[in-house]
Amino acid sequence: MEERPQADEALDLTGDEGLDLEQTPEAQMQVSPELALDVDMQEDRYHRLRLIQWWDQERLRNAKVMVVGAGALGNEILKNLALLGIGRTFIVDLDTIEESNLTRSVLFRATDNGCPKAATAARAAVGINPDILVEGRSADVNYDIGLGVFREMDIVFGALDNREARVTINANCYKLGVPFIDGAIEVLNGMVRVFVAGEDQPCYECTMSEMDYKLLNMRRSCALLSRDEILEGKTPTTPTNSSVVAGIQVQEAIKLLHKDRGLPTLTGRGYFFNGLTHDSYVITYQRREDCPAHDTLEGIRELDRKSDELTCAEMLEIVRAEVSEKAVVEFAREMCSRLYCRECDVREDYFSSLGRLTVRQAECEQCGTVREPELFHSVNGDEDFLDRTLAQIGLPAYDIVTGRAGWEMVHFLIAGDRAAALGVIA
Repeated sequence: MEERPQADEALDLTGDEGLDLEQTPEAQMQVSPELALDVDMQEDRYHRLRLIQWWDQERLRNAKVMVVGAGALGNEILKNLALLGIGRTFIVDLDTIEESNLTRSVLFRATDNGCPKAATAARAAVGINPDILVEGRSADVNYDIGLGVFREMDIVFGALDNREARVTINANCYKLGVPFIDGAIEVLNGMVRVFVAGEDQPCYECTMSEMDYKLLNMRRSCALLSRDEILEGKTPTTPTNSSVVAGIQVQEAIKLLHKDRGLPTLTGRGYFFNGLTHDSYVITYQRREDCPAHDTLEGIRELDRKSDELTCAEMLEIVRAEVSEKAVVEFAREMCSRLYCRECDVREDYFSSLGRLTVRQAECEQCGTVREPELFHSVNGDEDFLDRTLAQIGLPAYDIVTGRAGWEMVHFLIAGDRAAALGVIA
């Protein structure tokens, strides 16, 4: 009878020509003496990971990452992060679990139907590895997550099929110098792209075509309101395809977290996978110098105040004391203060990010006319809502606002919101 190798016995990867795959330049980088393999270390949950010569488990334990999207792809990312012992994970997803999720989402069970995806995935991930902390938020990444949350992250994963959300994630990550690892799946095909802010590096928006912008704009009416009838499509895919793409995404994250080891990454490039033929290829993206997403925030000051206590008037006073007597407070998003019906000549307060407002919500209850949103993106002292808090005008918790006077700018993080915004991973 043929003798089978033990389950834990390493495979012999040397071929007829003596190729040792464990020693190829791609897999085994130059290792400094202090990273030499410790064969006597005590075996624990992460023992086999530590056998990798350049591996630093403590670095992974201290890492903080965000996963936007907790569907099929997000489930696989979260499973991998939990197995690897990534210390703190922040999940953002708006949806609830449906029965169709059960064929593609390893973290969900039939009893979870109707439950929030983010919170359910967070509990399941901790169930895989109780060493980690995971916060699940039922929120829209476009409007509900402050820039301060992005600033805390070492890496942000995109695990959704939504151009608007990708544009938001990309802009926020680029502003704050946080790597963005984007994944996409459809049927048996998949794609992984890595974007890291830098003077010579492209971002996600650099890769967008004219058609991408047209499709993005279709989500808005002439009044810039969100169209109610445009719903997110349901992408056909398989759990096996999700596993492949999520595996590549998390593998890239590991390399970025060990960036001082000289490991090659997909930064500025995209990996494309055809699961039908198992063909794959990598392309390099070009940086667009006219790309609108290349703004960065430098010299951020932390303000130990809470957005639900700090009024617009107080924020303006702080800005003018720090920047100039003529400075204004600027927000990183377009805000709506009121809805005006020309037919009825009536205004109604509606303080929120403009993107949250849909055509249906803007319809006048009296005459049915779509009301006009009255917009603002700054406060100069003439407003009649200066007594409202930053939270009351629609600013998300732990956001960054800017004091500006001409070209002089100072950025302020509303740091008093940190614990509430980050939850258990704070």
